[in-house]
Amino acid sequence: MAKVKKRGKPGQKNNDRGRKKKVSVLTSEQIDYVDWKDVNLLRRFVSERSKIRARRVNGNSTQQQKLVADAIKVAREMALIPYATRITSQRNNRGRDGDRGDRGPRGERGEGAPRPSGPPPSGEEATDEVVSNEEAVAEVEGVTVNAADEGTE
Repeated sequence: MAKVKKRGKPGQKNNDRGRKKKVSVLTSEQIDYVDWKDVNLLRRFVSERSKIRARRVNGNSTQQQKLVADAIKVAREMALIPYATRITSQRNNRGRDGDRGDRGPRGERGEGAPRPSGPPPSGEEATDEVVSNEEAVAEVEGVTVNAADEGTE
């Protein structure tokens, strides 16, 4: 009799033997229709950062995963599920005094680099006076305008 050849590359072990196939939530709870309004069900298929989990993680079939993905997308559009959630992680437990741990203190700031105390200066000096359009034109031309001279032209 002829030997039966095993499929796969020679010398490669089959790692699928010991694993049990993941059972889908939809089949275990006998859900036929995935409703986009059922937020509690849809949150099971979404990660902490609001990413849709993969089929191999959920255990869904291809058809089930397509239904779940479409329902999640509609629920996001209707603002029932967020598109993305920001997760902030806290840094080391630094105290109020700015304890830097093993790095030591920062030291004093050098004399050559003073700290800025306000916004950077602009090209022209800012004035608090309100200047009319006529006064501005006259100032550019070099003619002064007085209130007494305005009516005598």
